[in-house]
Amino acid sequence: MSQNRYEVKSHHDETYRLYTLTDSVTNSSVTICPERGAIATSCILGGEELFYLDKATYLDPEANIRGGNPILFPICGQLPGGQYEWNGTLYSMRNHGVARNRAWEVVADSDAGEAAVTVRLRSSEGTLAEYPWQFELLFTYALVEGELQIRQTYSNLSDSAMPFYAGFHPYFRSESKDLVYGTDATRYLDYNDNEVKSIDGAISLDGLKESVALLDAAARSITFPGPDGRGTVALSYSDAFKYVVLWQVNGSPFVCVEPWMALNGELVSRDELPMLEAGGKMELLLKIGYSG
Repeated sequence: MSQNRYEVKSHHDETYRLYTLTDSVTNSSVTICPERGAIATSCILGGEELFYLDKATYLDPEANIRGGNPILFPICGQLPGGQYEWNGTLYSMRNHGVARNRAWEVVADSDAGEAAVTVRLRSSEGTLAEYPWQFELLFTYALVEGELQIRQTYSNLSDSAMPFYAGFHPYFRSESKDLVYGTDATRYLDYNDNEVKSIDGAISLDGLKESVALLDAAARSITFPGPDGRGTVALSYSDAFKYVVLWQVNGSPFVCVEPWMALNGELVSRDELPMLEAGGKMELLLKIGYSG
């Protein structure tokens, strides 16, 4: 009898407990660190490591991890002055929200037809000080046929509608910062000068400090070259992720390609603020694939 192609392994590095999903047939693996915001620190598909990771920031429990695929909730990006007002009360919230810097708990794993682990984050006294809604997040990381699927359930446990715009912040290995993206978006907002620009060939991020946001994509998918130009990375995601934000840091070998539900500062501007009804649930999906 052949060995199961899928495996879920719990193990420790020098600091944290990790969970690694493997698919032996496609030479793929994904590693998740529940204690560090349930971040996926590694995504090897078809033998190719797609993610960049700055290990020093990962090992420092007080640092924001630069690398992997941080989870953004209940906001993506920044708030003006790091604050927002709701029903007459002023709250402070760090960039990208409350989920990426908190420990999640593992609630299930499976190697039946896929390698999967499910993690959970619930609201707490700490989150309520920044974001006054009771919530539960359930994320399942599943490695299926050489593809990473992140299945998300957002639950509003409060008795009032809950504003949130979630997203992801994956750091993809890339020496080049000027990539041609497979997208049907025709315009992007450049946060460096706050101008809307046309997409014509490669989008040049080299030298930019702030991000750019693709504005008008109809298809919920995007492709771009893999590490060192090898192969193609493909992202696909639920309709709720209306935008893709691109970002880089000068001198660092990565490009971030980030599905977001709304743009910077939406909790303040409220131009298109998503609201989840009291007691409601939203189920979303992100897929990451690679073809060599």
